[in-house]
Amino acid sequence: MTNYTHWFIRARLKTRQLLLLVALAEEGNIHRAAQVLNMTQPAASKLLKDLEDVLEVQLFDRLPRGMRPTWYGEAMIRHARAALASLNQAHDEVQSLKAGRFGQVALGAITTPGIMLMPQAISLVKQAHPSLRVSLQIETSDVLMERMAQGKLDMMVARLFAQHDKTALRYEALAEEPAVAIVRPGHPLLGMAKLGLRDLAAASWIVPPEGSVLRHRFDLMFSEEGMDAPADLIETAALLFTTKMIEQSDMVGLVASDVGHYYARHGIVAVLPIELPCRMDTFGVITRTDRPLSPAANVMLQALKAAASEVYGVSLAAA
Repeated sequence: MTNYTHWFIRARLKTRQLLLLVALAEEGNIHRAAQVLNMTQPAASKLLKDLEDVLEVQLFDRLPRGMRPTWYGEAMIRHARAALASLNQAHDEVQSLKAGRFGQVALGAITTPGIMLMPQAISLVKQAHPSLRVSLQIETSDVLMERMAQGKLDMMVARLFAQHDKTALRYEALAEEPAVAIVRPGHPLLGMAKLGLRDLAAASWIVPPEGSVLRHRFDLMFSEEGMDAPADLIETAALLFTTKMIEQSDMVGLVASDVGHYYARHGIVAVLPIELPCRMDTFGVITRTDRPLSPAANVMLQALKAAASEVYGVSLAAA
């Protein structure tokens, strides 16, 4: 039998207290947080004090110019965001069902599976359930992890790094990601015999920003060969900008292999005939274990795994 004696029931936790926690985290000031929530400052202060009294901890340090969450506060804010996001998803799902739609699912992906895997998986779902509403966000793994923690994504295909909180996450590996060098069709480097890394050291490059894993591996591959990394650089993660710059210049771009070959098949770029000793870590399907997937999300996960079998030759456990 389900236990209905949770602490938040006994404490009569209010939704407005969750909203206040998030507003205080974003505004850093109880006066502004109260304004955002359309309540008076004394009412906001009482809501916060009541919650702190129930938990018997201080959630925010009161500073001369605002408020800063304590460790206890950071924990409550994180869970408040997830709870509010889940309530919003529940409302949206009910409205979708009322309107005769199958439901909705929110996906995230890094660029390579966003191009290679997601179109196939989403096509499978839409063929069977045309009314299912799908939203897809293409971002870095760090951004997607943050949105997953906030309850804004049902699942994602990305990487897990050491700094990520893996609590309540399930990770199923898909594939490694080698990198390639791309140039415009007709680039002088395409005509060189036995192209080597030293031939690329003096080139002008478009590379990912500092702090990214691929940028670190880019610098490392030159230093391991006793060379300085190229100094003539443009740093960006924007693929549209990268392909446009390459199209109108002799610059060399560093991108994931699947991305480079995708653009090459469309005649936008050419892939240089050199195997770069530069690889990204394995990416995989990431879902949460601490909250059940909706029926629509379960359908999407099954399609994602079916598509992964075709694209990467990886058999994942049935959703």
